[in-house]
Amino acid sequence: MFHVSYFMLHNSELRKDIVSGDWIVISPQRAKRPHDLIRKPQKRKKAPIKGCPFEDPQKTTHGEPILAYPNKKNWQVQIVQNKYPVFVPWKNSNVGVHVCASAFQKGPYWVVDGRGYHDLVITRDHYKNFAHLSKHQAVMVLKIMQDRYKMFLNDSCLAYTSIFHNWGPKAGASIYHPHYQIITLPVVPPDVQHSLKGSAQYFQRYKKCVHCVMIDWEKKSRSRIIYENKGAIVFIPFVSREPFELRIFPKKHSSFFEDATKENLKWVVDALQKVLILIEKRLNDIDYNFFIHTSPLRNKNKYYHYHWHIEVLPKISVSAGFELGTGIEITVIDPDVAAKILKQSQSTNSS
Repeated sequence: MFHVSYFMLHNSELRKDIVSGDWIVISPQRAKRPHDLIRKPQKRKKAPIKGCPFEDPQKTTHGEPILAYPNKKNWQVQIVQNKYPVFVPWKNSNVGVHVCASAFQKGPYWVVDGRGYHDLVITRDHYKNFAHLSKHQAVMVLKIMQDRYKMFLNDSCLAYTSIFHNWGPKAGASIYHPHYQIITLPVVPPDVQHSLKGSAQYFQRYKKCVHCVMIDWEKKSRSRIIYENKGAIVFIPFVSREPFELRIFPKKHSSFFEDATKENLKWVVDALQKVLILIEKRLNDIDYNFFIHTSPLRNKNKYYHYHWHIEVLPKISVSAGFELGTGIEITVIDPDVAAKILKQSQSTNSS
């Protein structure tokens, strides 16, 4: 499908991420043949509806919906508690009140109780993943996530909410029926903290949002933009940790996913669906993860410099000894070339 010269454009380069400060290796000569990276076309194995625990969550003991849209009876998307949670809310059984996680030491180590929430967002149609939902349904998914997120803003025990989607077994999905996860925890995760710190340092030095600077540069270059509409833009980052890594930004600067208007959500949904379809078509329906990067729940006035966005990571490469031993990822497709592959059969712009 792909000409081998696409993968031999440059010698290796070390590129430094301007947000995190991490070094990434772009090493296209390591990809000898395209099929070493992209699996051969094959039909995705679809699990039957019969026996699916998400077809009727209430009948499979998931409990009453936390939220259900448009309503509980005729739901198209609902949120329930995960039956096998990573974090759970704790209550003091003596007084029946919510209790925050406590931090304490075990020898030289700090430990924090695993108190929080682990929710599932389930869509109605067993066979339609996010890319194939109607625009209205897809916006509803992000809107219900947004509304659940806002519920956590009032809980001073919580620090960060992670919203993500695993599509396919290689991406960590154990159940075929399309679903999404919301994990809320009492600490800010290290990767997020790393990104926030880098964003703050860039703003302090240049008085500009680092992500807005990246967007402006990509718009001038045009070589890595995959899709663009009035309110959102998608590009493969110049410093890509993974082959075909994609980032979706609302064009208007905003630090908080929960503050996005319905109109802005529509632009982001349009962009996300477009690139997921491209992954399906151009990368032979490979498994992927996508997740929302946004500011923490607490001390919101600190994060004006951050720019919320969605990252999409197709499951192509596997970290090995060098990556694990150094923390430096090796990407074996030049980001410019990856963009050419995804754009082969479509235009980069849409009104």
